[in-house]
Amino acid sequence: MGEGLARTLPALPLFHRIAGQPVIVLGVGDAAAAKRRLVERAGGLVVDDLAQGIDTGARIAFIAHDDETAARADALRARCAGLLVNVVDRPELCDFTTPSLIDRAPVVIAVGTAGASAGLAKALRLRIDALLPARLGGLADALFAARTVLRRRWPDGAERRRALDGALGAGGALDPFAEHAPDAVLRWIDGSTAIAPARHVIHLTSPDPDDLTLRQARLLGQADALVAGPDVPVAILVRARADALRLAPGDAEPAGIVVELRL
Repeated sequence: MGEGLARTLPALPLFHRIAGQPVIVLGVGDAAAAKRRLVERAGGLVVDDLAQGIDTGARIAFIAHDDETAARADALRARCAGLLVNVVDRPELCDFTTPSLIDRAPVVIAVGTAGASAGLAKALRLRIDALLPARLGGLADALFAARTVLRRRWPDGAERRRALDGALGAGGALDPFAEHAPDAVLRWIDGSTAIAPARHVIHLTSPDPDDLTLRQARLLGQADALVAGPDVPVAILVRARADALRLAPGDAEPAGIVVELRL
């Protein structure tokens, strides 16, 4: 199979649990070390011998040989033994590719390009990572812990989904792009949480959107209305919610979260 064709074939994204399971990682050097760290981070047991890995029930194999002949030979042996194979930097030999990961455990976001460009996947990961609050995983844990209370509050499944969609939407009481107190989920279920009107001023240090701080990027994502003069570039304005009102200085401001941008 040609490399170009390998990249155009559809793929099924999966999260594969390997904690406590043997995973074969073959090769030396930086690429092999990176795969070992990836496996260990997910709780897998690294096995650096193909035969041993097959004998102990490994289901996936990472092959990071610099020599192409050796990489192809080990990939064939592993695949014939029924393993799913990833060969570093050779997408035409891969049964699966490894995405660039954003980890807010238990929330994990994977960005993949089907092997087309690891650099592009990394760049996208960094951009998305900058928008997500550090405690996003805490929100997921709180929602999981509140499952029984959620069902009691909204017994009907469709009604419960609508309530969650509203709370988790942009500007909602549990907006995942905003920071929340540990008890935010229970307070929302009790009906005691509302979006408090607030006004924030962002003093931009440059017209480059990449210079926004994490807090500034989150405020833009939460804003119901933006106040900005003509000197604020469009590249920064587009970081805000698409449905946020665009106002000029001096315009009447609505209730909700208002963010003024000053350059």
